[in-house]
Amino acid sequence: MKHLLNLLAAIALLVWGSHMVRTGVLRVFGANLRNLLARSMSNRFTAMLSGIGVTALVQSSTATSLMTASFVGQGMIPLTAALAVMRGADVGTALMAVLFSTDLSWLSPLLIFLGVVLFISKQDSTAGRVGRVFIGLGLMLLALRLIVEATEPLLASEAVRTLLVSVKSDFFMELLLGAILAIVAYSSLAIVLLIAAMAASGAITADMSLGLVLGANLGSGVLAVLQTAKSSIEVRQVTVGNLIFKILGIAIVAPFTGLWTIYAAPYINDAGRSAVLFHLAFNILNSLGFIWFTGIIGDWMRKLLPKEDASKNGPQRPRHLDPSALSTPSLAISCAAREALHQADVVESMLIGLHNVVQTDNQQLSQDLRKLDDTVDELYSAIKYYMTKISRAELDERESQRWTEIINFTINMEQIGDIIERVLTDVENKKIKKRRQFSKAGMEEINELHAHLLDNLRLAMSVFLTGNVRDAQKLLEEKARFRDLELAYSASHLERLSHNTVQSIETSSLHIDLISDLKRINSLLCSVAYPILESAGALAHSRLKDDPEPTRH
Repeated sequence: MKHLLNLLAAIALLVWGSHMVRTGVLRVFGANLRNLLARSMSNRFTAMLSGIGVTALVQSSTATSLMTASFVGQGMIPLTAALAVMRGADVGTALMAVLFSTDLSWLSPLLIFLGVVLFISKQDSTAGRVGRVFIGLGLMLLALRLIVEATEPLLASEAVRTLLVSVKSDFFMELLLGAILAIVAYSSLAIVLLIAAMAASGAITADMSLGLVLGANLGSGVLAVLQTAKSSIEVRQVTVGNLIFKILGIAIVAPFTGLWTIYAAPYINDAGRSAVLFHLAFNILNSLGFIWFTGIIGDWMRKLLPKEDASKNGPQRPRHLDPSALSTPSLAISCAAREALHQADVVESMLIGLHNVVQTDNQQLSQDLRKLDDTVDELYSAIKYYMTKISRAELDERESQRWTEIINFTINMEQIGDIIERVLTDVENKKIKKRRQFSKAGMEEINELHAHLLDNLRLAMSVFLTGNVRDAQKLLEEKARFRDLELAYSASHLERLSHNTVQSIETSSLHIDLISDLKRINSLLCSVAYPILESAGALAHSRLKDDPEPTRH
C-alpha cells in the first residue's frame, strides 16, 4: 500500500509540475504567444510551425488548442489555419516529451531552488512568474525519478503483474486507459512521460506502452472537446476537427504498432525512450500526412457544426465570452472587451431608436426599445460574471488596467440604457399619449444634440477599443462642446417660453428633462477618455486655480 501511495504521489507531482509550467508560461508570455499565433497564419506551414513553438513553451497541446479555438471564435483567424496550428501543437508536445525523457534529474534541485527564490522574492512580477516555471520544471524532473523508484517494488506484487497482463491482452483497453489518464491528468505530456517512466522500469511492456501512448493522444483531443462543449460553434469546430485528425491517425497507425516493436525498438534499446520516440513519430506522421487535408476537415466541420444565425437568437446572447479563453487571462480580457462593444452596439440601437420615437411618436417602437434595456442589463451581468473568473493575480499592470476599463465601460453602458429607458417612458407619457409636439426650433435643437451624441458614442467605442490618446482628447473636447450646446438650448427654450409659444409651453418639462438626460449620457460616454489620458499623463489633476484671488465684498 505504501509503494502504491508513493507512485500516486509521484504521478500527482508530475501533473502538478506540468500545470505550474503551463500556467507560468501563459502568465509571462500569454499576450506574446497570442500575437505569434495570430501573425503566423499566412499559410498552413507557418501556422503549423507556430503551433510547434507555442506548445513547446506551454508544454500542453490542449492549452494551444483552447487558445487557437478562441481566436477562431473571435473571428481573428480562419478555421483552416487553426487546424494547421493544431497539427504543429501535437508535434510540439511530443518534442517536449522526448526532452524530458532524457536523464535531467540533476537539474531538478537547481531549478527548484532558483524557482523558489524568484517566486518568493518577487511573486507578482515577471521574475516571480518565471520562478513558477522553474519550480514546475524541477518538480516534473523530480517526479519522473520518483515514478521509476516507486514502480520497482510494485512489480514484485503478483496482483499488479496480473492486472498489467490483463490490460496488455486487449489493445482497446490500452487505448481507453491511456485516454482516461490524459483526461483526468489534464495533460497528455505528463501521461506520456509517466508511460515512458513505467516502461523504462519494466512496470509495463514495450508493446503495452505504445497502446497507452496512442490512448494519451486520443485523450488530449477528447479533453479539448469537453472543455469547449459550452463554447461557440466556431470554437467547437476547431477542437472537434482536431479530434477527428487524431482518430484518423490512430486508426491508420494502430494496426502497424507491431512493426515499431520489430524494426525500431531493437535499435533504441530502451523501452521508455522507445515510447516517447514512437509518440514523436506518430505525431510527425499524423501532422505532415494530414496538413494537406485541413481544408477538407474544415469543410466537414462547417457542415457538421454549422454556425448559428445570430439574427434568430436576437442581440441579447453573449457572443464573445468564451469560457475556454479563461485559461489565458490576456485572451479572456480580449473576449470581454469584444463583448463590451457588443453591449455598446445594443445601446447604439436604443439611442437611434429613441430619436425615431421622438420624431414619429411610434409607441410600439418605444416599447420594443425599452425591452432592449433588459438586453443591456443581461450583457452587463454576463460580462461582469465572466470578468470575476479572470484571476487578477495572473494579469500584468496593463492587463489589470484594461480589466478596470472594461468594467467601467460596461457599467456606463448599463447606466445609459437605464437613462434611455426612462426617457422613452417620459416621451410616451408626456408627448405621445397627450398628442403634443415640440416646436420646430425645439425639435431642431434635439436633432442636433442627438447627432452629436451618436457621434460621441461611436468615438467613445473607438477610444475604448484602441486607447488612442488623440481620440480621447477629442472626446473630452466634445464633452465641453456638448455642455455649451445644452446651456445655449436651455436658454433658447426659456426665451420661447417668454414669447408664449404654445408648443414650447406644453412640452417644456419634457424638453428640459430630455436635453438634460442627453447631457448625462454624453458625460458617461466621455468618461471613457479619462483613464487613457491619465495613463498617458495628459490629464490635469484639478481644474481649480493654484492661487485663487480672494473674493471682494
